[in-house]
Amino acid sequence: MEATLAKVGFSEIRSDRLSLCETPAWCFLLSVKALILEAMKSSALRMSTLFVRTLREDPADADVDSARLLQRAGYIRKAAPGIWTWLPLGLRVLNKVEDIIREEINAIGAQEVHFPALLPREPYEATHRWEEYGDNIFRLKDRHGADYLLAPTHEEVFTLLVKDMYSSYKDLPVTLYQIQTKYRDEFRPRAGLVRGREFVMKDAYSFTLDQEGLQEAYQNERTAYERIFQRLGLKYVIVHAVSGPMGGSESEEFLAPLAIGEDTFALAPSGKAWNVEALTTPEVEDIDCSGIPEMTALETPDSRTIDQLVSQSNALHHRKNGEDWTAADTLKNLIIAVKRTEDENHDMPWREIVAIGLPGDRQVDMKRLEAQFAPYEIEEATEEDLKAHPEFIKGYIGPMVLGPQARAKEEISEPVRYLMDAHVARGSQWITGGDRDGMHIFNAVYGRDFEADGTVEAVAVRQGDMSPDGSGPLSFERGVEIGQVFQLGLKYSKALDLQVLDQNGKAVPVWMGCYGIGVSRVLACIAESHHDEKGLAWPLAIAPAQVHVLATGKKEEAFQAAEKVVAELEERDIEVIYDDRPKVSPGVKFKDAELLGMPLIAIAGRDTIDNGTIEIRNRDGSESISVPVDEAAQTIANRIAALA
Repeated sequence: MEATLAKVGFSEIRSDRLSLCETPAWCFLLSVKALILEAMKSSALRMSTLFVRTLREDPADADVDSARLLQRAGYIRKAAPGIWTWLPLGLRVLNKVEDIIREEINAIGAQEVHFPALLPREPYEATHRWEEYGDNIFRLKDRHGADYLLAPTHEEVFTLLVKDMYSSYKDLPVTLYQIQTKYRDEFRPRAGLVRGREFVMKDAYSFTLDQEGLQEAYQNERTAYERIFQRLGLKYVIVHAVSGPMGGSESEEFLAPLAIGEDTFALAPSGKAWNVEALTTPEVEDIDCSGIPEMTALETPDSRTIDQLVSQSNALHHRKNGEDWTAADTLKNLIIAVKRTEDENHDMPWREIVAIGLPGDRQVDMKRLEAQFAPYEIEEATEEDLKAHPEFIKGYIGPMVLGPQARAKEEISEPVRYLMDAHVARGSQWITGGDRDGMHIFNAVYGRDFEADGTVEAVAVRQGDMSPDGSGPLSFERGVEIGQVFQLGLKYSKALDLQVLDQNGKAVPVWMGCYGIGVSRVLACIAESHHDEKGLAWPLAIAPAQVHVLATGKKEEAFQAAEKVVAELEERDIEVIYDDRPKVSPGVKFKDAELLGMPLIAIAGRDTIDNGTIEIRNRDGSESISVPVDEAAQTIANRIAALA
């Protein structure tokens, strides 16, 4: 059976430890799933039998609105910290989000596959990510002692799949994707579905013969993402990003601008946006230093911190212009260690001590700084690191024992690299370390008295900093990452030896791109941005049903009218939730309808009995009308068409 399936391309079974389900079989399974879902749509969801239980009180541990309302409305239930059970209504919304993603990704020629979530150690070890992920992945052993992980992402196995099946340039380009559950051992899960330990993700990978093909595939995915988020009714901002541990060159994030977001992005007046780690500082103009006196070493006792230095400078060394010294007049020098683990180019772990110069009134941003040294990690230098450099006097380290200055001194045997923050202008004047206990140098001018080996983005950006495109000062907002696109380049193809023969018969590595969407996170962001004080208010495209029909009161006529409207809506293939519960008060039904959040609410009640009409409301409260029972279904259909 397995051999037959593999022969016709339904599956590839490479070993007893990893089986991959490929396109034809997966398409067949998706077709079956689609038929089942279509059959489910054909009949109304009746509240009397629907597996749902709404809550009147907020869950005690719900820390954001989406988590609070999705639980109260019976869409999800908490199984454990960061792990959620999807209930029927939640699953309907999730499936609709997935359907929109599939439609748009299929439209650019990508093909869907489905990998296991349980994967062996070896592929991740080949790319060093078994170690690099640290505590963020779930590792486990089988009964034979073999190592496995619950996949946090699938670059390695996508790469190996293409390596197994393709060997010629004629096979390329190809883009494969999946919608799959991922696992990450979050230290502190939060915000419901926004940051969990188990989550649904769409990840796609393009494989092309050259960089030009990669850029085309990248643009296709990027454009498809814009269409997806527009169809989902979700506001987004595209921000320039760094690739981080994913590797590669170009990378952009799609962020939903929400206050609950963990990501801070910078917005320029031009409308362009950047992840903070990806911000670059426009080149600062040189300053004329011709009138600045020669640098002078002056006593500054007990001045190991910037605050102490400023205080002592003002007490002991008054400025000639009468102004006080401030932290902005000081240049501090931070010593860091750049760490490299064993890799394909280096047999031994490696550690380099580097000095960073930055203005004393600004704080270092270790994440931004680490992005400059990617793929290597950084940390503040240890006491052992400092002891190896006796020229460093803690609290008084100055540029004269760093970089070019240190290399000019024979007594310093192993000078460290000296990098200057990009905000420091040549010709600028500073108070900085004097390399002797209790001493600082005044009137030290960058470019006149000392040099650096290069520039680096080291400080935390702040409101009012100039934007990289020069269009004006930056402002900052919070956002939730809902998607990201990477030009991976050759990182994984080289690590896993993915090559094809080009037109000349030469083996060349394949260029790769990676494109992800957090599917369950997207759903949470839509709930976060589409609600009011009464409950959820789903966009039409992903609502569990398009209309919520209520039969209220005790009179049979109201229930009969509601049944008639429901039947006519079903004939029009309109999805309906029907509250047919006979002994539930109108007030409870109204509250449940508002909490569940269908785009339209139709009410058969007292007016139906007295006037023969059905009330039709927009969930957002924008419009409410009453129409005869016989016209209700058509009116609802027209309203749905207007909302679409």
